[in-house]
Amino acid sequence: MLCLRGIFSSTESALFRLGALLGFIRMQRLFLILVSLCLALSCPAADKTFNFADMAVNSFPTGFVSWVTGTGAPGEWKIVEESLDTSPTAPRGNGPKYTRVVLGQLSNNPIDEHFPLLVYDGISFTDFTLTTKFKTVKGTLEQMAGIAFRIQNPSNYYVIRASSLGNNVRFYKVVNGDRSPPLGPEVPVPTGIWQELKLEVKANTIRFFLNEKDIFPLMTDNTFREGKIGFWTKSDSVSYFSDTQIHYTPRVIFAQLLVNDLLKQNPRLLGVKIFAINPKTSAPLQIVASTSAADIGIKGEEPERQVIEKNAMYYGKGKDVCEVTIPLHDRNGETVAALRLRMKPFPGQTEQNALARSLPIRAEIEGRIPSAVDLFE
Repeated sequence: MLCLRGIFSSTESALFRLGALLGFIRMQRLFLILVSLCLALSCPAADKTFNFADMAVNSFPTGFVSWVTGTGAPGEWKIVEESLDTSPTAPRGNGPKYTRVVLGQLSNNPIDEHFPLLVYDGISFTDFTLTTKFKTVKGTLEQMAGIAFRIQNPSNYYVIRASSLGNNVRFYKVVNGDRSPPLGPEVPVPTGIWQELKLEVKANTIRFFLNEKDIFPLMTDNTFREGKIGFWTKSDSVSYFSDTQIHYTPRVIFAQLLVNDLLKQNPRLLGVKIFAINPKTSAPLQIVASTSAADIGIKGEEPERQVIEKNAMYYGKGKDVCEVTIPLHDRNGETVAALRLRMKPFPGQTEQNALARSLPIRAEIEGRIPSAVDLFE
């Protein structure tokens, strides 16, 4: 406002130009969203497989968080080993045996309004095809297994679930903790038998398959356009999951566009990472953009938190590389992220030299960030 008073000769002129400025900012936000969308549409598809067999038996699955909808404690999600006959038709107890490692929800909490969720914390999905094997193991009140998707938080998501006691498959959405009326057919869902559930989600359309059979008419819903994916059970259901694969279109957020642009404009950079907290979700501080896709979703540690909370700078130097981690600000000067630059040091490299090299690079992108939310658009 001090600058406005120095530039404009009248209140009317100032208000007019301020309105034009706000209009420009709104247009810029729209432009950023459109650029991200266009880039996402041009991205090749990607695949994600949950390799439970590579995780330690009796451990909590790596890369996931445990939530609960409704009442009661979160579920007891563990990597378990099950023993099976080599032939499904062999009499129980006869013939050779083998084991395999799967995901299990083992809690048998009998509360009715109790929905354990195991949510993959690494990626927010838009369009995807998911296939998973599931098996209802036991339960007195319920024997259910399902997939929750486009999860915003424990109170907002879609879910498709199969019930062995009810012999049905149902879809519904949870909005602010309230479930919509369930939709779906009556179909056999035998207990103790591995079966396959498949979801195809594109824009606002959803299709479901059970054991490769199309069991629903094409559905449309506009409530959630993206979100995380997780495994779901109800009440005292003990259920297993295995062979889960996701074929998806990667979502490119604005923070990643900034990283890509930095590399084009500064080819001498060896690597770039942006650590941030999404204001719209409960996810912790993590890498949200990087020169390496494998870094996305890795949680931030104390140095990155200090950079953001205390507006501090960190410097590290190895034999052939140096790293500078500095705060990244929005247009109002608020610290919204931590920017890590990996550079090749020159002879006599000092901390002051490295920081001096980093500041102009940071300035290249800070003017393009209206707010923390825009990093994730």
